Amino acid sequence: MKEDFLHYIWKYRLFTAPLFTVNGEAVEVLSPGIHNHHAGPDFSDARLRIGSTLWAGNVEIHVNTSDWTRHGHHTDPVYDSVVLHVVYQHDQPVHLNNLPVAEIKNCIDMGVYNKYRTLMAVRNRVPCHNQVKEVAGSETELWLERMLIERIESRSGQIAGFLQVNSNDWEEAFYMMLARSFGFSLNALPFEMLARSLPYRILAKHAGNPMQCEALIFGQAGLLGHGLADAWPQELFSEYSFLRKKYDLVPIAAHLWKFMRLRPANFPHIRLAQFAAFLSRRGKPLPEVLSCSTAGELTALFDVAASPYWDTQFQFDKPNRKQVKHLGKSSATLIIINAVLPFMFVYGRETGQDHLCNRALNLFSQFPPESNRITRQWEQAGLSIPTAFHSQALISLKTDYCDNYRCLECRIGNLLLRSSGEKA
Repeated sequence: MKEDFLHYIWKYRLFTAPLFTVNGEAVEVLSPGIHNHHAGPDFSDARLRIGSTLWAGNVEIHVNTSDWTRHGHHTDPVYDSVVLHVVYQHDQPVHLNNLPVAEIKNCIDMGVYNKYRTLMAVRNRVPCHNQVKEVAGSETELWLERMLIERIESRSGQIAGFLQVNSNDWEEAFYMMLARSFGFSLNALPFEMLARSLPYRILAKHAGNPMQCEALIFGQAGLLGHGLADAWPQELFSEYSFLRKKYDLVPIAAHLWKFMRLRPANFPHIRLAQFAAFLSRRGKPLPEVLSCSTAGELTALFDVAASPYWDTQFQFDKPNRKQVKHLGKSSATLIIINAVLPFMFVYGRETGQDHLCNRALNLFSQFPPESNRITRQWEQAGLSIPTAFHSQALISLKTDYCDNYRCLECRIGNLLLRSSGEKA
């Protein structure tokens, strides 16, 4: 048995029987979470019901329960956030960390294994790779608009969750959405945890004071302490110590921040400093964002740089060559198309302002496309990707349809099948 197969089963919930912990509690997978290909637990942001209790956290998957100890997870604080250990075989009577354990060897069809290995061996991950160019461009554009809306809709659940925890305060929900986006994929969860621990209403009181905003952000990130040597972090720590008592704040754990495979310009410290700079420049960012009607206006809002201390630093007390840490245009674009525009669309829909929905969709066409593994696959298939509208839609098509071989539910797939039938 291979762990990658177990990851596949968990990710797509391909269970042939209900799941239970080894102690007999029912396990309902509301969301399997985000597959993590970096250091740390295998799936993050999972949503589970174990017995009668709802859980949100990380999931670790192994072939055997004993692999937890063999891999050294019992001494690694990064794994303290795991809420369920999923194993093919439970081979020890008691879990060392007293975690709930779900054994799944009797809940999966082993005949699926060979099919899975075959699919994983296919080089061409887009089933219609050699035929997609046969579909008329107008038909493709219509389907891509549908894909873009589906991608935005997939974010609406997340936005609804932010609204729920903030008593339907749109400003606080937008702040949380922005925080996740500043973390990009690798540090989205700790950025969200930071935002949850530091309400925007507190930061808004200190808008216009960059030092206090930065002190609150880094303090709540768990990255300030007595051991720092440079004058700036010492000043931040002193200010944060006062503000922490004033607002009765509890910081998150510093070990949650990830650095692996990140370029220094993307280190958490830099993104946190840029986030603090963005928030310190404005009292309420949501009205400003909603008033923007062009890509240039939105991009200008995110033209920020970390405070001067970071010109020679990527982390505290570690001087480096001088370089102003601007939030790059490409990074700002990613934040806008992955967080700001979906939020604008959902806000417009929920408040009955259709012009905001239309504006959000139009703005996607004003930004350049993303360049990543998925978009390159579509380009290799012969498709043109001129704007973010196309790249976002094609990412949705690939992840939600192609990867799940939902060809019969795809307009492009149906058109290709009908054309094949006509030729026959």
